[in-house]
Amino acid sequence: MTDPATAAGLDSATLGDLLTVAGSPGFDRLTDQLRRTGGCSDPIHLTGTTVTRDATTGQVLHSYSTDTEPGGRLRIACGNRRASRCPSCAWTYAGDTYHLIRAGLVGDPDKGTPHTIRDHPRVFATLTAPSFGPVHNRPGKRPCRCGTHHPEDDPTLGTPLDPATYDYAAAVLWNNHASELWRYFTIYLRRQIARRAGLTQQEAREQSRVSFGKVAEYQKRGAVHFHAVIRFDGPDGPDSPPPPWANVALLTDAIHAAAARVQVEVPAAGDQPVRTLRWGTQVDVQPIGAFGNGEDLTEAAVASYVAKYATKAAETTGTVDHRIGNKEALVLLGIPDHPARLIAACLDLHPLYPDRKLADWAHMLGFRGHFSTKSRAYSTTLGALRQVRTDYRAAQQRAHLGLPDPDDNAEATTLVLAHWTYAGHGHTPGESWLAANIRRDIQHNRETARELRAELDTEGDDWS
Repeated sequence: MTDPATAAGLDSATLGDLLTVAGSPGFDRLTDQLRRTGGCSDPIHLTGTTVTRDATTGQVLHSYSTDTEPGGRLRIACGNRRASRCPSCAWTYAGDTYHLIRAGLVGDPDKGTPHTIRDHPRVFATLTAPSFGPVHNRPGKRPCRCGTHHPEDDPTLGTPLDPATYDYAAAVLWNNHASELWRYFTIYLRRQIARRAGLTQQEAREQSRVSFGKVAEYQKRGAVHFHAVIRFDGPDGPDSPPPPWANVALLTDAIHAAAARVQVEVPAAGDQPVRTLRWGTQVDVQPIGAFGNGEDLTEAAVASYVAKYATKAAETTGTVDHRIGNKEALVLLGIPDHPARLIAACLDLHPLYPDRKLADWAHMLGFRGHFSTKSRAYSTTLGALRQVRTDYRAAQQRAHLGLPDPDDNAEATTLVLAHWTYAGHGHTPGESWLAANIRRDIQHNRETARELRAELDTEGDDWS
């Protein structure tokens, strides 16, 4: 007879816990909680109470306590952006990033940008790291330098041809200073724009603004590179048109010139020489098409691309998504040779550059910057998008409880008194299996809706 655990694809411990959870009196409510978190992999547990009173009379309109919840706890989504930690919350983060980037391309008055922004010159730029030594790659139809035609999924891609001569110290120091390279790039970009327009920097600022939204991505060799939407605006930002001289050609030329000028000096320390860090020579700049009428790069493609990498980090290179305290852990964690050497370089260099906190960011191969950033005027913020979602859910809850909407009647105000305490996080094995299945169901429904929308868009229907 087949073992029930094997038939369900579960180990015996998980199946036993799942049966216990399913037979508990609060199972339906637990399932509802997990569904509300989107099938979060590591929910936060809270205990506490809320009391809603009429602000004028003091009458209790509604009260809630976690004492009535399964296990006496309320579970809320962890909110982690990393897909390796929580696919559900990462999907939400990617969706918010998509709408943030898209609002800066197609316009969305609710998100701070007018629809006329589609007429503004904008490009998609990629800035990469320089070479730290030859690596296995796929150079078109030619074989790699090693003489092999590597398939796309070959694990050797991105690894050094000769690890003994690869400059691991320079690689992690470059990652560690990548954010500073980007900061100097934005400074030089504005200077190069003014020079090409035949204006002083002040005159250029008085006539135009430059906005951007960017995301960091790890190449297979473990080096960070940046993808950025860079846009020309008028003197008042997105609401004003750029001057006639502010065009895609000038912006493209200025980006190449600015990237070539940037350099960051790393002083000598111990056995490490003075280093001058620069961008790699492979700077790619492509214009972004507005309506997808044969353009190589469309607005939707750019927004999707940026959102995709907003939830990924160094774990895509074979490392882990948490801190590593010593080199012994590299063996215990089974980290592949190339990322293990990069991590070891961070740990070795930390005493020489203590202010750079290389040991703290060794699992990120030295990179310590934000993965997704934008200039102030590019579009809305992630915080604003989250607040809209929070307000929507609060309105749904008020409607469900029959509480007055503060926007409908200024006199019908309420006072909410709340007390919450952190009570842990995570799932039992059975709850984890249940949450994963809920997440897969939600994902399937989303994919079905996306396919339907794509089909309707193809037919010319306006469906949103």
